[in-house]
Amino acid sequence: MAQEILSVAIWEPVPGLEAASLATLRELGSIVSAKGYGSDQLYRDRESHYVLLRHWKSETARSAAQEDPDMLRCWARLGNEIQIVKVYETLTEVPLGAQELDSAN
Repeated sequence: MAQEILSVAIWEPVPGLEAASLATLRELGSIVSAKGYGSDQLYRDRESHYVLLRHWKSETARSAAQEDPDMLRCWARLGNEIQIVKVYETLTEVPLGAQELDSAN
């Protein structure tokens, strides 16, 4: 079974382009979902930063998305609509169970 990958992007919209950036994010999310690449969740903090959590189905899905012309078009447009604060391409889960914590030490 392929292992899911979590990616996180923290960004803020370019002034005057918040609605456009959210529309582009919705389009990207639709592509990710429709093509089976994974799923997205979007959050916002009080300082107008957005936090996008993308759960890729697998490394294969993420690689395919990075070459998908529909995704590339959206990413190119989004590059003019947002300012990236931080991106975490791959995060690894750290189990919080007592047994897992003992074995990590």
